[in-house]
Amino acid sequence: MTEREPFANEPLTDFADPENQAAMEAALRKAKGKWGREYPLRIGNDRILTEERIVSRNPGEVGAIVGSVSKAGRGHAEQAMQAALAAFESWKRVPAEERAEILFRAADLMRNRKHEFSAWMIHEAGKNWAEADADTAEAIDFLEFYGREMIRLSRTNEIRPLTPVAGERNRVDYIPLGVGVVLPPWNFPLAICVGMTSAAVVCGNAVILKPASLTPVIAYRFAELMEEAGLPPGVINYVPGSGAEIGDFLVAHPKTRFVSFTGSKEVGLRINELAARPSPGQIWIKRVVAEMGGKDGIVVDETADLEAAAQAIVASAFGYQGQKCSAGSRAILVESVYDEVVERVRALTAGLAIGLPELNYPIGPVSDQAAYDKIMAYIEIGKREGRLIAGGGPARSPWDGYYLQPTIFVGVHGTARIMQEEIFGPVLAIAKAKDAREAIALYNDTEYGLTGSYFSRDPSRIAYALEEMHCGNLYVNRKCTGALVGAHPFGGFNMSGTDSKAGGYDYLLLFTQAKASSIR
Repeated sequence: MTEREPFANEPLTDFADPENQAAMEAALRKAKGKWGREYPLRIGNDRILTEERIVSRNPGEVGAIVGSVSKAGRGHAEQAMQAALAAFESWKRVPAEERAEILFRAADLMRNRKHEFSAWMIHEAGKNWAEADADTAEAIDFLEFYGREMIRLSRTNEIRPLTPVAGERNRVDYIPLGVGVVLPPWNFPLAICVGMTSAAVVCGNAVILKPASLTPVIAYRFAELMEEAGLPPGVINYVPGSGAEIGDFLVAHPKTRFVSFTGSKEVGLRINELAARPSPGQIWIKRVVAEMGGKDGIVVDETADLEAAAQAIVASAFGYQGQKCSAGSRAILVESVYDEVVERVRALTAGLAIGLPELNYPIGPVSDQAAYDKIMAYIEIGKREGRLIAGGGPARSPWDGYYLQPTIFVGVHGTARIMQEEIFGPVLAIAKAKDAREAIALYNDTEYGLTGSYFSRDPSRIAYALEEMHCGNLYVNRKCTGALVGAHPFGGFNMSGTDSKAGGYDYLLLFTQAKASSIR
């Protein structure tokens, strides 16, 4: 194959350009014209329509059905396992560069239909234009980055030779694991789904993809795209279904070699426990790759650019309605600048308009009724634990969707539930610290450790924060969301998961095993 250019991130779309606006509006109309269609299971060569369905609704106008997706039962899950096992036997023998070429073709196809993929997320996941565009760009990045990474790993004996031994020819090959179960989240229904799945398959594994029940249509379109790019049948098997019915079954299956999961701490811990328990006939220790959320925060000291800090706090807390594992749901401010930063944050939040994602409002709906109810319950808890200065309830809207006001509580104690527990919604808790060291101690006082941000102009303070703030992704003088593939390998400490470093040079190692061989 010809050498590829070095990896570069996919550019984001400038929607201030009228031409780009028109293109997105056309893509939204096109996707809306396909609402309500039926989507089958994809198992090997089979396309199976089942009687039981998962109905995907637009969270911004819940009467709108985006699609009706066939729901898999245990029999289908077993069928998918057998299809994946059969496909693995031939797929693992395909040269790494050929596997990578399929990812590159998929990236080209997705790039050519970028607005179409974004439009489906706007309708199905409630993202505004910029959030959806960034999601699609990240999906393209994962395909491009992991394709290059697989080629690099396949050449490791050339670029990182072993210590020579007289009379021996030694090498290390990174070979695939087997069949894996991929369990992506609903909040990044394209990017994370694409990243988890493409990393596994480019390494030579076959996968059973069980998409999130809230966003199964966009996952179907990705599986369809991979087939168009040339992926053989059975390498990706698309089986939406209940976690209790088929998720646990697949995790516990003796032929499952690995599980790749992104979601809540509670579900991640259950998967880890199930996977650790060997099933009859199992001959390996299952590998679990888990990203399990966070209680992320931004620390601001008195030397900081306060306007930049306030803008970062608002963007991190309320971007995509706070429905990101990296969302900055806590802000910890040094007392000498506390009042000023609080007022700046309040004023910026007051300017956020709420409405239908299709119309590109800054703030859209939360994911579904269960999320809406959970967030409302936390808002009521917050009213007892802090002082409400913004939001605090449902948002008025002409659309029948799950709209909540961006909500801010101040004067919150570090041990309060809204400072400790992941809410996954537009709720920000702000605490006061006497100085920067106390602020960092408050930041670290959580069971999570995914992302964090520190605002300061003092080099010694920054050096201390870099050393002491305990999280997998720490940013200085910028928001704590928006990790870029290749630049910010992503994964967290503590209960935030296994620190997988997605989009980094270590990630594919999680889906391979190193086989050393020596010939005398």
